[in-house]
Amino acid sequence: MAPNDGRTVQLRPLTYVLIVLGLLFVAAGVYYLVTPAHSLPAFVPGHEAGSTHHHTKHGFAMFGLAVVCWVGAWFTTAPAKAG
Repeated sequence: MAPNDGRTVQLRPLTYVLIVLGLLFVAAGVYYLVTPAHSLPAFVPGHEAGSTHHHTKHGFAMFGLAVVCWVGAWFTTAPAKAG
């Protein structure tokens, strides 16, 4: 681990957007895992009338998208420029 040399991290607006998107994807993933397919709103992918199963693959895909967003947020951070 590198010693702390006093540099601060600069967060760009895109960093905040990606962090919030990641949180929304986590919420969508949990929603897919706990809500049966027949209870999903009609505009949500995976809605199936009369179906009692949960869309676990959709939920895990949302978690994967959240991780991608957070990795992207990490890559958008940079040390603040001196001067």
